[in-house]
Amino acid sequence: MAAEREALEAARPTFPRRAVITGGMPYGNKNLHFGHIGGVFVPADFFARFLRDRIGAQNVLFVSGTDCYGSPIMEGYRKRVAEGYQGTIVDYVGENHDAQKSALDAYGISLDLFAGSGLEPAREFHERLTAELIRRLHDRGYLHKMSTRQFYDVEAGQFLNGRQVQGRCPVRGCKSEKAYADECDLGHQFDPEELISPVSQLTGTTPELRPVDNWYFDLPAFEGELKALMDEWDLDEQVRPIVTKTVRESLVAPVIYVQDKFRAAFDAARDQLPDHTLREAEKGQQSFSVEFSRWQDRDEARGILEAAGVRFRTGKCLLPFRITGNIEWGVPAPELEGVGGLTVWCWPESLWAPISFTQAALATSDEGRYSSRDWRDWWCDDDARVYQFIGQDNIYFYCVAQPALWKALDWGLFQDTPVANYHILFMNKKASSSGKVKPPMAAELLDNYTPEQLRCHWLSLGLDQKAVSFSPKPYDTSVSHKDKRTGEDVLVKDDPRVVDPALKESAFLTNIFNRLARSCLYGAQNVCGGRLPSVEADAEVVAACREATLAFERCAHGFDAHGALGVAEEFARMANKRWGDESKAAKGDDAAYEHALANAFAALRTTTLLMHPAAPFGCERICKRLGFAAADFFSWENAFLTPAQLAEALGERPSEHELVPLPPRFDFFERHESQDR
Repeated sequence: MAAEREALEAARPTFPRRAVITGGMPYGNKNLHFGHIGGVFVPADFFARFLRDRIGAQNVLFVSGTDCYGSPIMEGYRKRVAEGYQGTIVDYVGENHDAQKSALDAYGISLDLFAGSGLEPAREFHERLTAELIRRLHDRGYLHKMSTRQFYDVEAGQFLNGRQVQGRCPVRGCKSEKAYADECDLGHQFDPEELISPVSQLTGTTPELRPVDNWYFDLPAFEGELKALMDEWDLDEQVRPIVTKTVRESLVAPVIYVQDKFRAAFDAARDQLPDHTLREAEKGQQSFSVEFSRWQDRDEARGILEAAGVRFRTGKCLLPFRITGNIEWGVPAPELEGVGGLTVWCWPESLWAPISFTQAALATSDEGRYSSRDWRDWWCDDDARVYQFIGQDNIYFYCVAQPALWKALDWGLFQDTPVANYHILFMNKKASSSGKVKPPMAAELLDNYTPEQLRCHWLSLGLDQKAVSFSPKPYDTSVSHKDKRTGEDVLVKDDPRVVDPALKESAFLTNIFNRLARSCLYGAQNVCGGRLPSVEADAEVVAACREATLAFERCAHGFDAHGALGVAEEFARMANKRWGDESKAAKGDDAAYEHALANAFAALRTTTLLMHPAAPFGCERICKRLGFAAADFFSWENAFLTPAQLAEALGERPSEHELVPLPPRFDFFERHESQDR
């Protein structure tokens, strides 16, 4: 038996001694829509809550914050001022930050610190870390000053920041019509001169390109390290295939694609090009490709082909990663080689913001709150891990640029574990607050749903596998059918016969789980004097509890929230059925009824432990009524103990452990009031 137990323990997944969890940072120019909450923060919170239970709250740091700097914020502020806004840009960002934090709090996102890169208490830490990091990169020879061209609006008489110019993405295969100065809304990177049909958002004119000096990180120098990392991540069950697939799309040779109709002009200029390999158009394609060994050669070729009147598009590859910019609202960059007055581009500084947020959280915490107050113990120690929850369009930054930066710094930073989710669609379409399909704000959804209903629904979508639609019935304006009497269209949102897909998981909470909890507590009040049953659960019930707990743990380790909730739901349904059968058979026999209660209490304890990361409010209400301290009840040190065994471990006889009385018709998981209409 001991050998069997040891083998079982050895097969369980391992977890770090300490962990940092961080979610992608929302821009400081708007509130949070459902995609921010459901696609990133709820999955991150699920894992953070699980880890606090699994390895101890003092060993987990969950940090994120508002991305305060950059051109999106400047453009948002400019528009607000044009509408009559009187505050400063710091006021503007602060108001949006407060609104974001309010939305996160409403959904129970248990961040240890939701900071702001330009707001206290994190601002000072962030600026100091930024200066130290940039000097370190420069001293180690990985920063290079490059003169590039930036868009200039002649009519407005000023350089344009990234969001003040729009055009079409030049990256081959991308269909984005909303591309900015050097990246499109799908996350593709390119040089400003590649942007197709640029238009100034200030005057509507075509801007010029004028030279500016900035510092660039030598990202192409780390191609070998990135390829080796992808080989490691291919074998890591915690890293999703979309990550390595997306990264490898950039780990290729620089290529230019030219349409066949420009072949004559290309051939006339070909002898002027650097060394290259020409590949004819494949069957069904209308463009041939020209491959170079270095990005510098491709850039030289671009200039030659432009002069020859040859139109082309470029493919993905590693390019120098811009570190500084020329906009006023940004983290000040340190002066290097006599070049000063620059600010840091918002994307690079958002990559190390979680470190400065960690520093701020530890420095401002109470003594003893965390197992260490040295940030290096969380970011550099072999027994620690950092888990980055991101959307799929941020993979380039967090899984290409960030690993290379960490390697270049040589600070002992280990490579983070990226947890990339696919997009949550809205009514089967990609939604964006700046696009045609406007998603509902996260706070707005709470007019029709409870936070736990939405948390469980989003976690069950399986975003680790594919993009999935969020289709809440109150927002569905598609036509259900025509009214036979009036001939008028009846919308889905107004059709009582249509079931709300967003409430599928809620039925488990408000029916199965709620019923199991009420049955246990009301039954104990009636038969056990308001105390735990004095008998122990059956061995097969205890074994089922253990197997469900282990299965849930495996799913949680792999960030499979969908699978984890499936384990908990299936287990609870079986337990509820067992209770129904056993309590019915025990009618009139108090001893048999108490025995049935012991089995039900064991199942309730396991279900509540497993559902705690997904539905924390209701689970903590159950814990309180069971009369246990949350730290004891939810700790995985006690995960395999029934309530009776937990009471004994805490020095009480089960028959003496008092439960908190439950009022009549009490609900641990409530439906939203709008759902009762």
